[in-house]
Amino acid sequence: MGIIKSLNHVTPQLGKDCFLAETAVIIGNVEAGNECSFWYGAVLRGDVNKIKLGNRVNVQDNVTIHCTYQKHATEIGDNVSIGHNAIVHGCRIEDNVLVGMGAIVMDGCCIKSGAIIAAGAVLTQNTVVNENELWAGVPAKKVKMVSKELKEGEIKRIAENYVKYSGWFK
Repeated sequence: MGIIKSLNHVTPQLGKDCFLAETAVIIGNVEAGNECSFWYGAVLRGDVNKIKLGNRVNVQDNVTIHCTYQKHATEIGDNVSIGHNAIVHGCRIEDNVLVGMGAIVMDGCCIKSGAIIAAGAVLTQNTVVNENELWAGVPAKKVKMVSKELKEGEIKRIAENYVKYSGWFK
């Protein structure tokens, strides 16, 4: 099991049936729902504000989730996949979202349900991504709408697969 560290008298709270890889680190004011997975090298640092995750969130290898002191908490909904090496900082991500590998989501951003943030995309501060939009680039811009096939084939599939994969490691 990874590191779960209390800070300032606050201990991270994980829901039922979560997976925490040996090198994952969760610190302070972090609350996660059920069936979440925290993969190798992932860091969730709830030291300066709150980090809240819904159910079935997968935080893949080397992801960093943080927040901003006295300004921006980080809130993540259900069935969210955060790809390898992504940075999620002081933002809100609604349900059924895919944040691609190496993407950066900055303070004050809001990613609404059904959206996809492409690998390597950079969402600058206070960007709003509407429902079912796909954003890509540096800085990220709307590329197209997410089709039903893309929702089923990527967002739903990846979220479901990571619940399955985590079962292999438990």
